Amino acid sequence: MNVVEKILSAHLVEGDPKKDAELGIKIDQTLTQDATGTMAYLQFESMGVAHVKNELAVSYVDHNTVQIGFENADDHDFLASIAKKYGIIYSKAGNGICHQLHLERFGKPGTTLLGSDSHTPTGGGIGQIAIGAGGIDIAVAMAGGAFHIPTPKVRGIELKGKLKKGVSAKDVILKVLEKFGTKGNVGWIFEYFGPGVKTLDVPSRATITNMGAELGVTTSVFPSDEVTKQFLAAQGRAKDFKLIVADEDAAYDDVFTIDLSKLEPLAAAPHSPGNIVTVASMAGTKVGQIMIGSCTNSSYRDIKTVAQILKGKHVAEDVEVGIACGSRQVVNMLAVDGSLAILIKAGCRILENACGFCIGAHMSPATNAVSLRTNNRNFEGRSGTKSAQVYLVSPETAAASALTGTFTVCKGTKAVEAPEKFPIDDAMFLYRETAGKGVKGTKIVRGPNIAQVPKGEKLTSTLKGVAAIKVGDKITTDHIMPAGARLKFRSNVPEYSKYVFEPCDKSFHDKCLKNKEAGLKNVIIAGESYGQGSSREHAALCPMFLGVKAVVAKSIERIHRANLINFGIVPFTFVNPDDYERIEAGDELVFDGISAAIKGDGKLEVKVNGQGQEWRFEVVTSLSKREKHLILSGGLLASL
Repeated sequence: MNVVEKILSAHLVEGDPKKDAELGIKIDQTLTQDATGTMAYLQFESMGVAHVKNELAVSYVDHNTVQIGFENADDHDFLASIAKKYGIIYSKAGNGICHQLHLERFGKPGTTLLGSDSHTPTGGGIGQIAIGAGGIDIAVAMAGGAFHIPTPKVRGIELKGKLKKGVSAKDVILKVLEKFGTKGNVGWIFEYFGPGVKTLDVPSRATITNMGAELGVTTSVFPSDEVTKQFLAAQGRAKDFKLIVADEDAAYDDVFTIDLSKLEPLAAAPHSPGNIVTVASMAGTKVGQIMIGSCTNSSYRDIKTVAQILKGKHVAEDVEVGIACGSRQVVNMLAVDGSLAILIKAGCRILENACGFCIGAHMSPATNAVSLRTNNRNFEGRSGTKSAQVYLVSPETAAASALTGTFTVCKGTKAVEAPEKFPIDDAMFLYRETAGKGVKGTKIVRGPNIAQVPKGEKLTSTLKGVAAIKVGDKITTDHIMPAGARLKFRSNVPEYSKYVFEPCDKSFHDKCLKNKEAGLKNVIIAGESYGQGSSREHAALCPMFLGVKAVVAKSIERIHRANLINFGIVPFTFVNPDDYERIEAGDELVFDGISAAIKGDGKLEVKVNGQGQEWRFEVVTSLSKREKHLILSGGLLASL
């Protein structure tokens, strides 16, 4: 067996991998962050469970920490009170970024982790099957329910050799993205193996699995070996170690081999993590801003490397450099060894241990600026500046470029050795003593930004609708539900719904309400890889609130497809992709016999009234028995 098979077989509660298209797995651990957590816990609360049922649930505050206005602070009070009542560990704002913290303090090899953030697969760096999902799936898992995934195909990524100086884990995952792209990988899990694995420390492995999310795979995983054992022992968690490596005769559905010694520094060019170029090809290009950190590259290893490159030097005068460490542990270590002073003296701005610049919550670039960033996504406008050109690079490339003010290939620096012992300070993890049990009688704090969770409507036999919007390929959840300045409304669906598709069509909200008043449902028409990016369930929940009942796309990404189903929106794809070209926004669409199609094979002919003519096209949706029930009921909450 390979690592994926070993862990999944130990957690299988529904389905047979040899014959079923969908599997149900037991979830050991869950995590949420504050931008998705409020809705997840509102949904959990509505299930009427006395306390969490899974082994460990952690609520992190790391997204909305700038706190402009009352909304974020109110949400944090709500999250803290929910955690205390239901037996959840609460990580206060300032403690760090959920994925870095969970890797340091809670992640266990051989377990399953479900998180309401798409970069939850970071846990794969220590041999954990860690999967990102919508908040309602997290609520179900906390209530003891199974999580459902497509029966995976496993692609083995064989690593040989050893990385050269100036090349790091970020370049490895960018090489994988260059090969496999950001679409077409739904249903796959990537497993890393081979002699090159032992040359990568845990933070490097976590960087690779973190950005596996950009591939669109279910998750990515490394074996749990001696390197993992050393990391956990250094974190004071030796008892959590479990050896999990692929058997010598383990098989994979596909294998791709990378010779680490032949890799060179790479960058993801605007506006996709899959647009890979070499740093050498960009050499000399002017850079205005450099941001280092985020959940992808914010470990002690990463920031210490940057400090070594900048030691005794100063960043270019026309470059702004910001650094966000992943946790208080990292900051403490940098302070003790003198690296923090080096960074400050070099002219870097030290930012809070939070998601910040990655999600456009602060540090947006100037108009038309070129920004080099070590985070994981460079979608258009995600930084907060639509005209900015954002490139994703390694910490080594970022540091070298900070000194010159242009794209610069790093010539390397001394390797940062894995610490023998990390300083442990868990003081900002609250309610550890009541984890799993909760405190009865705890009053839930609900500010005016905390709104009720809407429920979907049952699917009727015929759906009469309007193509409320037509969008192109690679539409991300950032396009559907913008973050940045709008993130603080996530606890309030009616308010947040005003900004659905704001980057694409600011009138979408009003059009949908007008159609609803006319008794028509709203339909979204999309191209390839619809719903890329984050796990934000609001990209389905808010459209549902506006009366969206179906999406018809050329293809739909895994997490977003699951979220659509969870909120009663039918995820159709075109039988003939060319039909996409004929449909226009505003066309009337009739899905006659839609409920019968859902109960059957998922195929349906749609009638179009548009541009003065009537025509028809075919759509299809492939659903499990469980998914059919959810769609017909109007979504998961409506089905309870």
